[in-house]
Amino acid sequence: MVSPGPYAESPGDEPTPASPPPPPPYGAPPPPPYGAQPQPPYGAPPPGTGYTPPPYAPPMGGAPGMPAYGVGQPGNLGDRFLARFIDGLIVGVVGVILSFVLAFISDSWFLTGFISSVLTAALYLGYFGYFESSRGQTIGKQAMKLKVFGPDRVSNPTLEQAIRRNIWLGFGLIRIIPIIGGLLSGLAGLAAVILIVVNINSDPQRQHWFDKFAGGTQVIKIG
Repeated sequence: MVSPGPYAESPGDEPTPASPPPPPPYGAPPPPPYGAQPQPPYGAPPPGTGYTPPPYAPPMGGAPGMPAYGVGQPGNLGDRFLARFIDGLIVGVVGVILSFVLAFISDSWFLTGFISSVLTAALYLGYFGYFESSRGQTIGKQAMKLKVFGPDRVSNPTLEQAIRRNIWLGFGLIRIIPIIGGLLSGLAGLAAVILIVVNINSDPQRQHWFDKFAGGTQVIKIG
């Protein structure tokens, strides 16, 4: 009679069945079938393609309906206001000196006012027309790192385009009308400024009406 070995199972012992794996957490994808390759994460390139995704670049247009701000983007209202303020001081000082000279050499207030209005309008249009067409920048725009481009977005505007986008500065000529000329000139200038401010704040390319009147000139931040 053979005695049972040390590892012999008793008649009542039975193998314990293996417990099933725990279910995946709620919302997790089911495991792939046996032998299948796992799916790459969302947005990742397929394995083995050698594709490297490009780095993330923020959208050029900024938030929907709002133009972006920065180098290479349309100049904002604040920078353009400061540039115009600097240019206004420069041209204004010269205009005041001319007016004093005319008042000194002429006894006729009407003649003095007429010549002063014409010279002041010509001075403003000549200043902005010359600098914007030859350099794309007035002194004020240079200080604020702004530049005016023609409709092609590459070259400076022509002299005609530069004058057309600044034609509202010639409204001072209305002052030559006796009695009401000064009032009409002031109202016309105020209306032009309001129109420009509203257009810059609402237009996707920050172009005002006079930019479009000039054929599509645009002020760009360059630094």
